[in-house]
Amino acid sequence: MPSIATERFQTVPSVFWRKESLLVQGSRFDGRLYAPAEVPDAAGLVLHLHGGHFNSGSLAEGEAVATVLADSGAVVFSLSYPLAPAHPFPQALDSIYDALDAVARGRARWATRKAPLYVAGEEAGGNLAAALAMMARDRGGPALAGQILLSPMLDSCLGTASLRAAHAGPVGCQWADGWADYLGEPERAGHPYATPLNAARLAGLPPALLVSAQDDPMRDEVAQYAMLLTKAGVAVKHIVENAPTHWPQAYAEAPRESSCLCSARGAIADFYARTAPS
Repeated sequence: MPSIATERFQTVPSVFWRKESLLVQGSRFDGRLYAPAEVPDAAGLVLHLHGGHFNSGSLAEGEAVATVLADSGAVVFSLSYPLAPAHPFPQALDSIYDALDAVARGRARWATRKAPLYVAGEEAGGNLAAALAMMARDRGGPALAGQILLSPMLDSCLGTASLRAAHAGPVGCQWADGWADYLGEPERAGHPYATPLNAARLAGLPPALLVSAQDDPMRDEVAQYAMLLTKAGVAVKHIVENAPTHWPQAYAEAPRESSCLCSARGAIADFYARTAPS
């Protein structure tokens, strides 16, 4: 394993990151590579997609989540993916899938040749991670050991009680604006890769860890997705953190004692252990 340490995440001194890039079919993706100071021999490789609302978000804003994913026992490639409206569905998702395939093919560069591969993301990144899991199933790879979804945006209808409590609506809110920019055309909302909660076929997906919170606007759709995955025979661990989680800063703040990220660390480490190849 080559040395990772270049910059240290201040509140989790056991995790280091460096700038990294990925060349995919002639296009360059910027990113960050995160790793624990001591990388376990059987560490998995996680493709992490930062949060936001499809039209927002950055590697810096995803730093806290990527750090916790690494601190839980994995090497993490956090990808700077193309944002809407310049890059709507499905073009944006297709390019991210190509990046996932490139990460899988080149995994020995960052981990080991047989390292288990995961997708992970928060908010819009959680939607993209869930969609990647479907695409990998439907396209015959790359094989995924699991998917880690933190408050994923799964349904463009914005009709749940938890979203209404956050004063979300069809127009004029960050979620509605993000969905409109990402979908471009309303009829695209019917595609399962765009809105995973509406997918008719969920069987055959990799194990899933879903994380939400009592005060999370995505709480209800996350719970519904967990139920649908379970009914489809997918191994699911669904965690609902206690409020308050300082939403909407819950996933952008540094993982600190008693925060939702700090609380999720143990569940993520356990998920790695349960899904690692025997």
